[in-house]
Amino acid sequence: MKTKGLLILAAITLLSLNSFGQEKENRFGIELNGGASFATRELGGVDLNTGFGFETLFHYRFMDHLGAYAGWGWNKFSTDDKFAGSSVDFEETGYVFGLQFMHPISTSSLSYYARLGGLYNHIEIEEGDDIIEDTGHGLGFQVAAGISIPLGSNWNLNPGLKFNTLSRDLDLGSTETSLDLNYIMVRVGIVKNF
Repeated sequence: MKTKGLLILAAITLLSLNSFGQEKENRFGIELNGGASFATRELGGVDLNTGFGFETLFHYRFMDHLGAYAGWGWNKFSTDDKFAGSSVDFEETGYVFGLQFMHPISTSSLSYYARLGGLYNHIEIEEGDDIIEDTGHGLGFQVAAGISIPLGSNWNLNPGLKFNTLSRDLDLGSTETSLDLNYIMVRVGIVKNF
């Protein structure tokens, strides 16, 4: 009786895996995107130069046009100004998560996408290779939009724009400074679907 139950369970499992593998479109994807970042305002009274960053994302599509994504990102901004008396760079790192809507454009092979998500990031202030201050992690917000261009063999090119906003307080001993990092990113991503 025990063997019969195991065989039935194995058969059901194999059938479900087989039907999952025969879907028209893949439900999972891994994306690596990078590009320039442009601050939309000063950060703690400091003008930021054009920055650079990248993200690694994992996608899961749970409906025809709707899915979730999560991953990790890094952005770095230099400045010509001094912050707290030092020449520093600002790095934002942490996690991103949210929902993605993707829909074909008419009858073409192109699709557009829109993302709405959150951040769990922190801002590090670095002098050379040394971290001199860290805000600690906190919640922020991300919106993004772009186009998905199929390259064949389950690969896509995803150019797009993103906007991130993150507000963190920085304790500088006797004073506390509010850092509001808001920036637009021009990104190009490569996606492998499976």
